[in-house]
Amino acid sequence: MPKQEKGKSHSTRPVSKRPPSWCKYQPEEVEALVIKLAREGHPPSRIGTILRDQYSIPLVKPLTGKPITQILREAGLAPPIPEDLGNLLKKAARLSAHLEKHRKDLHNKRALQLIEAKIHRLADYYRQEGILPPEWKYEPKAASIA
Repeated sequence: MPKQEKGKSHSTRPVSKRPPSWCKYQPEEVEALVIKLAREGHPPSRIGTILRDQYSIPLVKPLTGKPITQILREAGLAPPIPEDLGNLLKKAARLSAHLEKHRKDLHNKRALQLIEAKIHRLADYYRQEGILPPEWKYEPKAASIA
């Protein structure tokens, strides 16, 4: 698998898995905030960032005992396709549209192959976990239409 050598900038995760003493939110309040932000149209990763930056909630799971996606699943607000797989599908669709116009762009042809390999690996994992239906299959033409 190709290494990711760029994009090392990020915040440091909290050392302790227990909720910090200075975080004054109760689990019910955090779940309500997650549901409110999801109803506003934010994806799960953006919800975590908003909670960290605006509400001073470092991690949702130690406070509530559940990850953000499980809270959304219980509320019926989870996306049909997991966020990371959806982002890869969008990226592949953009790149295949680019390659329709620029057929000799060999570097991006290779990049599309790598993205599609990631999609296949993630899809296998999500099918095994039962998140995607067993008959779900990645089709490049269907992805470019969506």
